[in-house]
Amino acid sequence: MENENNENQINIELSEEIAEGIFSNLAIITHSNTEFVLDFIRVMPGVPKAKVKSRIILTPEHAKRLMSAMQDNIEKFESINGRIKTQEEPSGFPMNFGGPTAQA
Repeated sequence: MENENNENQINIELSEEIAEGIFSNLAIITHSNTEFVLDFIRVMPGVPKAKVKSRIILTPEHAKRLMSAMQDNIEKFESINGRIKTQEEPSGFPMNFGGPTAQA
């Protein structure tokens, strides 16, 4: 019985560099008939140019599994910490981060 459990396990290595993570405050998702592409971007206040910091490419099946896993984790988080408030943004990207607008 013990060998059966070990056969279904996978060793996952996490390097120090990857473990640090990358901060993203914007995600753009596109797809074709064979893949979903998730671009994670960091937008900085007052900087008109933003760079893609990470790109993840998934099969449609894995994209759907990710969506289900995210929903499950959000539900668990909210059951402990309360509802996550989302601010509805007008169309376009928020460039002022809710702070005062700069004046010259």
